[in-house]
Order: sequence, then structure tokens, then C-alpha cells
Amino acid sequence: MRFCTGVNCSTKKIILKNRICRAFWYSALFLFSIILPAPVFSQSLTDSLSLSRSDESLTFWSDLPNEQLAREITDKMTDVELYSQILMFGWAGAEPPELLYQWISRGLGSVKVFGWNTDNIKLVAKSVSSLQKSSISNRFQIPLFVATDQEGGWIRHVKGDTSITPGNMAIGASGYPLDSWYSAYYICKEIKALGINMNFAPTVDLFTNHESTIISTRSFGDDPDKTGVLGTMFVTGSLAAGVIPTVKHFPGHGDTSLDSHGHLPSINIDFETFKNREIVPYLYLIKAGVPAVMSGHLSYPQIEPSGAPASLSKYFLTDLLRNQLGYEGIIITDDMMMTGATAYAGSLSNAFKLAIEAGNDIILSSTTAHLNESLWIKNLDLMKTDKAFYNRVKDAAYRVIKAKLDYYKSSSEKPAPLYPDPDTLDQFIPDKDSEQFFFEQACRSITMGKKNLYPVTAQNSGKVLLMGSLSSFFEAAKQRYPNSGEFRFSYEPGPNETQWVLDKLPSMAGSYDTVVICVSCENHAKIAQYFKDKNKKVIIFSTMSPVITDSLSWADTILLGYSWRCDDTLKAMVAVLNGEYEPTGVRPYN
Repeated sequence: MRFCTGVNCSTKKIILKNRICRAFWYSALFLFSIILPAPVFSQSLTDSLSLSRSDESLTFWSDLPNEQLAREITDKMTDVELYSQILMFGWAGAEPPELLYQWISRGLGSVKVFGWNTDNIKLVAKSVSSLQKSSISNRFQIPLFVATDQEGGWIRHVKGDTSITPGNMAIGASGYPLDSWYSAYYICKEIKALGINMNFAPTVDLFTNHESTIISTRSFGDDPDKTGVLGTMFVTGSLAAGVIPTVKHFPGHGDTSLDSHGHLPSINIDFETFKNREIVPYLYLIKAGVPAVMSGHLSYPQIEPSGAPASLSKYFLTDLLRNQLGYEGIIITDDMMMTGATAYAGSLSNAFKLAIEAGNDIILSSTTAHLNESLWIKNLDLMKTDKAFYNRVKDAAYRVIKAKLDYYKSSSEKPAPLYPDPDTLDQFIPDKDSEQFFFEQACRSITMGKKNLYPVTAQNSGKVLLMGSLSSFFEAAKQRYPNSGEFRFSYEPGPNETQWVLDKLPSMAGSYDTVVICVSCENHAKIAQYFKDKNKKVIIFSTMSPVITDSLSWADTILLGYSWRCDDTLKAMVAVLNGEYEPTGVRPYN
């Protein structure tokens, strides 16, 4: 039984009704976003293969219309090749293991670059090149989708010299759609140089549950329409840079404090709330032609009574997303190693089966499976005995290959290189054109949370104590308050370090008139609480979720920056405190 009781099952019409009458500027911005030139990708990559196809059998590079070519390839594929094409594996360690190459020889369709092997970006480029060469050597010569999570802000899986950016909540605070477009554009230009052609971003989860530690500043804010506009601009900027964006986590991870890595969150809202809130950003994105959506391990028991996570639910992915909302791109699961997927399914092999049947086209695993695992053997056997399951796998493989053809052979923007050159990366990473933009974007995002004491200058501050973690904060503040003292602590201090700081403060802080302290976590807030009623001027720099500073409302001044470890944000906050410009950011949630 579906949650259609008492509501019109034509969900698309229900959701769209009366949306046009929402705030005028959102509509205007959305129209602006969708009239930007739609990027398509050049065929120049074919030339880089230096291969003649004139007398060869059917391959990915054959001169046929994309739909026909994808269909003919899948018609000729074995069960092993079809099933392999819809899998995406990550790997541990600095370089891909031999096991991953064995999977590629069977036709693995995609790989994922996670954050635990990306400090050396030249090695990342070398690994991507090697993996692509292995994939191209297969009989159909199908390239890999190479994905990562480079959302900006807090989530930055590719490290090394890639840009550290203000992130989504800072974009929401500035309120400028072009901040979202250019953030995506510059982020994707960098990862594209590494041969990464798919980015699991933007996050369009709403900041509904303020206790959430997994979404937090990854969200643009709590307004569904504004999130739809900013998400659409992020998608368009990504495509303009030549990288496929993937919006997540459908249908929405924002109204829970639980992390689906370790739990199956249950979001107990009714359909009326759901259609007026969670689904709204996806209406914008589907209309704009978003090419990929990630399904979340999230249970909505009032909408899917079985309690199945959306990632394993045919109702959410096939009935709602595809049939009723009209989405035509590919659907990718969140990591199937997460408890949110396996807790419901009972086993990994069953989770993979349910995910495929639900309508996912790519099944993601953060680890490379062994060739004898049941997630492979059982489902491969099922293809032989269950025609419906075989057809679903084949349809998913068709969608994946068609998406690759559209990316590599059908548009005007150059795709990511198949074989990135590690020796040229310094030309592209960090992106030189982005440096000024990200600083200015950080400046636009700074929000005045409380303004009892402002500005604070070297002339009116008295003796200043600076407390924080990052060198950029101390360097910027020392330029304005040259005689200030310093107290450094970890960015994420544990309980022992927190107590050590609290024990030191009575002797350390007594002679200072003004304290400027950076707060990015609950333990930082505990340290800041020491100064309540201590007869000092206290300035709080909130550098993550502003919710953390709710308990610090007694402070004289609170500046909101939203950005995890972002040097530009800290520099902008110091400039605001010194009165060099008036902050214009607006807290992007109620």
C-alpha cells in the first residue's frame, strides 16, 4: 500500500500546484539559471585515443547515434559485463589494488576516489590514467565514470592543493546564485584536471533539523525554493566546467540528527510536508535537466509504510522520481557499506539486489568487493533465473553507457581527460582564477549574529587575546591587533584537551581586556563559556554551524562564517571585526 490514500496520486501535479506563486525573486533567479547555455561535451577525446575504428567491431567509439550505440552494446554484453557496468567501487590505500583491475577486466563501470588516498594529487592523476587505460582495453572500450565528493566547504575528498572553499551554507548566506555557479565551476575545473568526470554534489538537503551533524553547513539553508535555485546554479556551473554533477541525498537528509553511515534515519513526516519541503528543490533540478541523482539511505515510514530506505524503495525511485516527477537521468546509491542500507536489507547481497530493483543505475561501494562475494555471485546467478531482474540490470547498464556517450561524444564542453598528466597539474590546481572569487564570496557570506560591540579596533579593544586553531586566523588578526596574545588549541579537541585549556585559562587570560575566540564545535563552545561573567569583551567567530553558538548569546559580538577550515572566511571575519566593511550575509535558516 502506497501513501496515496487521501491524496491525488498524480504527485507531480500536486507538488507543482501553486508553486509558481512563490516569492518572485526565486522565480526570476531560476529562469536566469536555466537560460544559461546548456553545456555539452566535445568529441575531441576520440582523437586522443589514436585508434582507427573503421575495420573494428562495435565499440563505445563507433560512429552511431548514442541511443542506438548504447542499445547495441548492451544487447551484445554478457551477464558479467552488464552487471559489472552498474557497479562503482572505491579503494583503500594510495594506489588502486590489483583486485580493482580484475574487476575492470570484467567490465566494471565506475570507480570512486575517496578522501583517504588523495593527499598526493599527482598520484591520483596517475591512478585515474592507469584505471582508464585498463578499462579502454576491454572489448567495448568503455571508459569509466570516475567520481568523488568535492562539495566545497566541509566535504573535500580530493585534498592536496585543491581549493578550500566557503561551502554551501556560506553560499546560502550570501544569497547570490552566481556564487553557487562559480563555486561549482572552479571546484570542478580542479578535479577535472585529475581525470575525475563526476562529482557527488551539490547537497540539496534542507537544514531542517538543527541538531544534524552530518548535513549542517553542507546545506544551502532551510528554504526549499532558494535551495532549488542555488542547487540548479551549482549543477549548471559544474556542467560548464565539464564535470557531471550528482544532487543528493534524494529525497532529503535534512530532517534528522542521525547519520545514515551508522544508522537508518527515520524521518516521520506526512506527505503534505514532504511535497512542500523535501521535494521542492528536485523540481527545480529536474526541470533544469540534472544528469545524476544520489539516493539516500533514509526511511520515511508515513510515505513508504514498509520502512524501506529510499535507496531500496521502488516507490521512491521508480514510481515517484522517475514516473511522477519525470526524472530521466541516472540514479546512484549512496555508499552501500553504510548501515542505513544493510540494516534494512539484512545482508549486503540483498541490499544490492533491492537497490537494483528499486531503480538505481549505479550501485556504489566504498570498498572493492572480492570476486567470490555473494553480492556478486548471488545476483549474477539471479540474472539467469529472474527475467525481470535481468532486464532491470540491462536497463541500468544502458542508462550508464548512454550517459557516458552523452558526456564524451555529444557536447561542446571538453570532458575530463581520460589520461590526465600528473606533470601538468600545477597549471590547474589550485585554480588561479578562483582565488580572488572565493575570498570575495567568503566576504559576502559573513553574517552579524550579534552586534553589541562593533567595530573592535586596536584603539578601542585594550589588550586582546586571540584563541583558535588555524594560522590564517592568527596572521590576519595580528595585522590588526599587533600586540595581541595567542592561545592555540586543536580544531577538534577531545575532552582531555578541552579540560587542559580550561585549566590554563585562569592564569593565561586574566590580564586581557578582549577575547576573540573561534568556535567550530561543542568543545570550543565549552571553552568560550569560561569567559561568561568574567568582565571581558568577548567576540565569537562561529566557523561551522551557527547553532553551536546559541548557548553563547551572552557574548558581546558574534560573527557567523559557516566554513570549516576556510582561510578566506577567517580573513573576512577579522576584516569585519576591524570595521573594514559591513557584513551583508543573512543567516540562511530560521
